[in-house]
Amino acid sequence: MYDFSKKIERSNTNAEKYTLRKTLFGTEDVLPAWVADMDIATPPFVLNAVKKRLEHPIVGYEEFPQSAKEAQCTWIERHHSKHFEPSHLLYSHSVVASMSVAIQAFSGIGDQVIVQTPVYPPFFHQVTLNGREVLRNPLIKQRDGSYTFDLDHLRSSITDKTKLLLLCNPHNPVGRVWKKEELEALLEICKEHNIIVFSDEIHCDLVYEPHKHTPFASLSGADKLCISAFGPGKTFNMAGFAISTVAIKNDELMRRYKAAYDAIHFAQGAALSHVAFETAFKEGDEWLKELKVHLWHNYTRLQKLLEKFRHLIRLTPLEATYLAWLDCRGMHLKDKELREWFVKEAKLGLNAGLSFGREGSGHMRLNFAVPSETMDEILKRLERALNRYEN
Repeated sequence: MYDFSKKIERSNTNAEKYTLRKTLFGTEDVLPAWVADMDIATPPFVLNAVKKRLEHPIVGYEEFPQSAKEAQCTWIERHHSKHFEPSHLLYSHSVVASMSVAIQAFSGIGDQVIVQTPVYPPFFHQVTLNGREVLRNPLIKQRDGSYTFDLDHLRSSITDKTKLLLLCNPHNPVGRVWKKEELEALLEICKEHNIIVFSDEIHCDLVYEPHKHTPFASLSGADKLCISAFGPGKTFNMAGFAISTVAIKNDELMRRYKAAYDAIHFAQGAALSHVAFETAFKEGDEWLKELKVHLWHNYTRLQKLLEKFRHLIRLTPLEATYLAWLDCRGMHLKDKELREWFVKEAKLGLNAGLSFGREGSGHMRLNFAVPSETMDEILKRLERALNRYEN
């Protein structure tokens, strides 16, 4: 039903990944494959619903609709087997903002917040910006290139100042879908030390078979210490609508979170965002199914290319997201040289691995959520540059 093949021109819009090319990469002559939105059209049923709403001549203050909350609760239960009531949900304009509220609500100045690196940069930025201390718990890179938790390191690092753990579930950038038993082992440590868990589940719908997402809050006893963040931004390419939710089932956690939340005054979001949000969760099943087929095809094409250059770049096994984690240490370039090589030789704008923490040194992150035509160009540029590198 949906065509994901044709390139959509965004360079003449205010799209972040295009507008900032000169600032970030020093040139406009680079194909951007960094910031995590898609160069694929937002679903037509979402856009049509927004157009329909605009037939009414007033776009004023609105409450976050009960029907929108119900639509998301139904979606989460259908896709991820976790039940939430609409009363458990709070509006937020972004997961990062929700994370910052959790840091303020469940820790004090100088307290420690656990961050499992390499990870999406706001995980540690928000901690330090709020005057807390980052307690690094680096992931373990296994022999096959995949990652897992280092629970022994975590146990030995926790102090009486450790109050909160920021969990990326599924993980950005390493693409892991944490198994239930991995999450249960993490939960037991948090229970033992009374550590609250903020679980960022924004990528939960972009999971590839045979893997299955386990909401952290679905674990036995997790509701007592878990704040979950969900949203349609990644799933339906709706980041520009600036709408997500926080789900909290425990009354005491809700009370503490709401105190910090109300002090900031999030209000209830924007009228057009409400419509887009509700429509996506009510009508998005088939679109998401087809999108994941397309994304996986893009990934396997990248995988096939890099298999020829495995001595230079190793592709981390992917279970979720549309973000490929490239281990480029075989190129024997320093981090600055590696980034410049991608810009000047491959003419591709990627995220430098070092931005995800020092454990990302020698890596790059590539966003492959693009139409087939754009993926053709990414692969052509990368293959040409790698051939030149070898010769």
